[in-house]
Amino acid sequence: MNIHNNYTDYNSKVWDKWSDEGDTWTIPISQEDFSKIFQGEYHLVLTCQKEVPKEWYMPVIGKRLLGLASGGGQQMPVFAALGANVTILEYSDKQLEAERLVAERENYHINIIKGDISKRFPFDDNSFDIIFNPVSVQYVEDVEHVWKECYRILKPGGILMSGFGNPFQFALDENDKVSNKIPWNPLKTCTEEELQKLLEEDGLMFSHSLDTLIGGQGRAGFCMTDLYEDYHFGSVLAPTYIATRAKKL
Repeated sequence: MNIHNNYTDYNSKVWDKWSDEGDTWTIPISQEDFSKIFQGEYHLVLTCQKEVPKEWYMPVIGKRLLGLASGGGQQMPVFAALGANVTILEYSDKQLEAERLVAERENYHINIIKGDISKRFPFDDNSFDIIFNPVSVQYVEDVEHVWKECYRILKPGGILMSGFGNPFQFALDENDKVSNKIPWNPLKTCTEEELQKLLEEDGLMFSHSLDTLIGGQGRAGFCMTDLYEDYHFGSVLAPTYIATRAKKL
């Protein structure tokens, strides 16, 4: 088994497994909660707990919106109900299946595409008005590739909303002591056996750096318009996540 050559394939299977186990981020929206969207009751997140400000994306009626690596039938049904023309690009079969399940149950259309975000996105230039990308880029080795592809497929004036892990969390060991050097790339530092263990525990993740996570968006051509920090459930040591809003000029 050579994880180095196709680590994203292995990560997609990890998410399939989590879906089968009922992980929090794989449980589709209920019929009851979907009906509440039309009364303005919904909660969109890019990170863990903090709600995405509505001024970051509203109005979405008629907008072409891409859910980037955000399958699971949780966020995209909200945007569909709000009137967006929604496409989902996701690599986990189980997460895509959840999107299809909700769309069929609630009778709305969604473009469902299986794709690996570490590769060129399967869309033409200037295709979308909005990209919604909850925490996922930590599963990709080259995050600046993701930002460049987002810039390419967004229309001028388009908005990229993304959530990602604070690199600081990767510096901590299981006792919350700083012991790891960041940025951290397991493909360059771990043996095949160590990689297999990581896959079994949390999937294969990369710490990246603020230089590539935030500065990389600027180098891709984006103008940062806002950001906020968020905490993981039960975390009090330091903000665990960062969410950004950037605009293609």
